[in-house]
Amino acid sequence: MTVRPAWLLPQGQTREDTRLAPVGTWSPESEIRTRGGVIPGGNPFAATGAGAMTLQLGIGRATVQGTTAQGAYPVAVDAPETVTFTDGNAQFARIDSVILRVYDGLFDQSNNALARIEIVQGEATATPTAPTLPACSLRLWDVTVPAGTSAGVGGINWSSALADRRRFTAAVGGIIPQGWGLSFDGAYEGQFRDAGGILERWNATTDVWETYRPPERAVETTSGGLTTASGWSLSSFNARRRNGVVQVLGFWTRTGANLLSNPNLADTLVATLPPGWRPVLLVEATASNGFGSGACAIGADGLMTMRTWAGGGPTRTDNALEKDTNLRISATFVQ
Repeated sequence: MTVRPAWLLPQGQTREDTRLAPVGTWSPESEIRTRGGVIPGGNPFAATGAGAMTLQLGIGRATVQGTTAQGAYPVAVDAPETVTFTDGNAQFARIDSVILRVYDGLFDQSNNALARIEIVQGEATATPTAPTLPACSLRLWDVTVPAGTSAGVGGINWSSALADRRRFTAAVGGIIPQGWGLSFDGAYEGQFRDAGGILERWNATTDVWETYRPPERAVETTSGGLTTASGWSLSSFNARRRNGVVQVLGFWTRTGANLLSNPNLADTLVATLPPGWRPVLLVEATASNGFGSGACAIGADGLMTMRTWAGGGPTRTDNALEKDTNLRISATFVQ
């Protein structure tokens, strides 16, 4: 048995059925209905061309929702399944759907109790669309069958014919992975889904998916822990951080010799930021003494190094950062 349904077979559910079928994966759609979908993990129900008109589906697990009275069926496919498409229409293309379907004679007219992979053939028209699915089934792939296609003329071009229609589901409280289509409502306040790499949260009051943003953290501050290099005297230092964004502002007085920028300023260490308040990558801070301006590099090691300077000071007109003048350095960066 390669397609194993659980809670269905009248002759009894085997131990293997119970172990393989995803009996604990229930993402609600309503008070009593379950979101049908593929269980993520690896590449479930992967489709691979196996011949001119045949397609192989890989292993996977899923939940298939029937009517509200039926409930949902856990299903596992534990060996690859192969399906064969009929030849194309002479005039028009069509779209066929590969589905996972559950038959339950207690609720349908099949007199069966089984699950299987099968094809629902679409209508051949000038503008073909995917077919409507039977009850208690889950669409996995759509396949375009061009007009005149057959094994004798090369068959289906699998590289262009396949359209992934797998939608995913997760256990209650889990994040529903990105799959085919985002046009579905959430079922409860605070449900999460992956929308193309963006985490969205269901707002049950307004009935919309909203981009999730973590709660704002309290502002952290520090005015200590800074180490000032020789040749400088610290007047004041303050740093603020919120949600990973850091702002630093410091004032120093130059106690060493004049720093000449003739033609370039030699790299000059001013101070070292305290641990926990340093950037992940090298950033550039602005510096000024009221007469000239320059750039100060701040590295991941916290070193604040003056790199460039232009302008003079109160007593000089050349490019010099003078002794006894005040230097202001400010920066904003993301940790």
